[in-house]
Amino acid sequence: MPTATSQSTVGRLAEIFFAFLRLGLTSFGGPVAHLGYFRQEFVVRRQWLDEAAYADLVALSQFLPGPASSQVGMGLGLSRGGYGGLLLAWLGFTLPSALIMLLFAYGVGSVQQLATGHWLHGFKVVAVAVVAQAVWGMAKTLCPDRNRATFALLAALLTLSWPTALGQVGAILAGALGGWLWLREPNPTTTAQPTATKTLTVPISKGAGLFFLLLFFLLLLLLPVLATHFPHPMIALLDSFYRSGALVFGGGHVMLPLLQAEVVSPQWINKELFLAGYGMAQAIPGPLSTFAAYLGAAMAFGPGGWLGGTLAVITIFLPSLLLILGAMPFWALVRHWAGVQSALRGVNAAVVGLLLAALYHPVWTSGILSVHDFSLGLAAFGLLHWWRLPPWLVVFLTATGAVWL
Repeated sequence: MPTATSQSTVGRLAEIFFAFLRLGLTSFGGPVAHLGYFRQEFVVRRQWLDEAAYADLVALSQFLPGPASSQVGMGLGLSRGGYGGLLLAWLGFTLPSALIMLLFAYGVGSVQQLATGHWLHGFKVVAVAVVAQAVWGMAKTLCPDRNRATFALLAALLTLSWPTALGQVGAILAGALGGWLWLREPNPTTTAQPTATKTLTVPISKGAGLFFLLLFFLLLLLLPVLATHFPHPMIALLDSFYRSGALVFGGGHVMLPLLQAEVVSPQWINKELFLAGYGMAQAIPGPLSTFAAYLGAAMAFGPGGWLGGTLAVITIFLPSLLLILGAMPFWALVRHWAGVQSALRGVNAAVVGLLLAALYHPVWTSGILSVHDFSLGLAAFGLLHWWRLPPWLVVFLTATGAVWL
């Protein structure tokens, strides 16, 4: 007979999976919008952690290569449910878009026709509201004084002036340095310790973390050697997609040139099919890196089909999984040091600045193209922020409104 503890564990894991599955079905708008959806779901609605802990996790994901939103999701799943929680969070968030991309590789072209219409633009508009709400809420908590508000504005200016992954990392490093130099004394109104249920717990040891970091680097070094000495299509596929996930900062959009070099240049897939799949990946909810599922299934090289698509999507996310498992135990240790606490106050303000910059570009610039778009986005913001409607319903209402306006 199952014990109460085992039943509670199963219930918690099921909660993680279905929470992320719903987000995987409704989170349109790219990685920045995903962070807004995550905040609304897990900080505001479910209260799994507080604003500061969430901002710490977002900051950590900005330092690591790979898709930031997926890494944040993995970290949330790990904190909530251990290894099983991490895997189920990733699976729930990734499965819907991965299946769509696999089906698209088999020629389900009618989905592309839907994606090129007004529905897609409605998804872009609602992403503006989601990110604006995230910036609003995080700014109130993480930038409560003039110094931190200034750090956020400077981070936004730096990111907009230097719109690359290096610019984002540079803004966070500048925030950390500024916090260490000028935010040494904590603000008495914001230093109350959160309850144990709202902090970012890490249920793995530092020894295990070190093992995962070593495994990350071992695969990064070993797979190219294996691909060179044992020229098998399966090994070449694993090497290409693992390297693409391990060496790119900034998420799926930044991954595009490296993926193109890996699969188009050696003629594993032609450029037209590559671009068609990339366009489809931007039109669906969930992480953009599930583009790998389409590539693995559509390539003439390698196993192809369902097997190739499944291997490709698992391999491209594997570096992020290993890095989150490896980095979080040490992050949990150092973030409690006094100097690191000061730096984190600056980092958290810089994260708000990054989201503010992303709210303008690419979210606003691709979503708000007319006064009708602005009106629709304003309504979506009101439904989210004041009416407290669930994000999936606001997504549906906004997309429907885009069709009729």
